[in-house]
Amino acid sequence: MDIQLTVYILECADGRFYTGSTKKPIEARVWEHNHGAEDSYCARRRPVNLVFTEVYARLLEGHARERQIKGWSRKKKIALIKRHYEALPNLSRRRVEDAD
Repeated sequence: MDIQLTVYILECADGRFYTGSTKKPIEARVWEHNHGAEDSYCARRRPVNLVFTEVYARLLEGHARERQIKGWSRKKKIALIKRHYEALPNLSRRRVEDAD
């Protein structure tokens, strides 16, 4: 049996993004974010909406991608969500800082 990891981005009610990963079905994980623990990041920002997913067959690759996305700027995450892949290199923090 293959274990898959889904990397996902949620948009919270306050407009912030939450990036996570799960081995569970994504619908179940989103339900947990909307109805689960009261002390979680998303609990104070409900409801949340699923805006992006990527599925990885290898857990290490999926966890690396999750960490990568978590380090991105809001603008870069929006480009990813909109699937504007060509814009991603120009939105790296290093390039944006160099332009200042």
